[in-house]
Amino acid sequence: MTIDVRVQPVVDLAAFPLGGRRVVVFDGGSFQGRDGLRGTIAAGGVDWQLVRSDGVLEIDAHYLLLSDDDEPIEVRSTGLRKASAAVAERIARGEPVDPSEYYFRTHVRLSTSSARLAWMNDLLAVSTGERRRDTVRLEVHEIT
Repeated sequence: MTIDVRVQPVVDLAAFPLGGRRVVVFDGGSFQGRDGLRGTIAAGGVDWQLVRSDGVLEIDAHYLLLSDDDEPIEVRSTGLRKASAAVAERIARGEPVDPSEYYFRTHVRLSTSSARLAWMNDLLAVSTGERRRDTVRLEVHEIT
């Protein structure tokens, strides 16, 4: 599955005991998967990020996909984005950065009430991510 999320600018919440906290609110987007599955991303999803002292981002995203047949798919995605200081600065400025220049991986769980898509409730997946200026692209792969 490929998920393209439109995101609002990062909101920096300052330092918390475990590190800096940031929030990224999702504005929508689209997805496509196997067997012609397609749809949109509901506005209002959020990625709560912890910025560790070593600069690594710990990602905790929770959002909703809606298939073209109005089937809801809940997404929970947790993981890491690690980049050198120079690459992190380029990403923050919104410059194009090849995803091979940094590590962006998440563990993905999907949940749905759709009988047609019930197979999603019983799988584990991982994603590779790419941060762009106003979007995040995730390539999601089922672990078999």
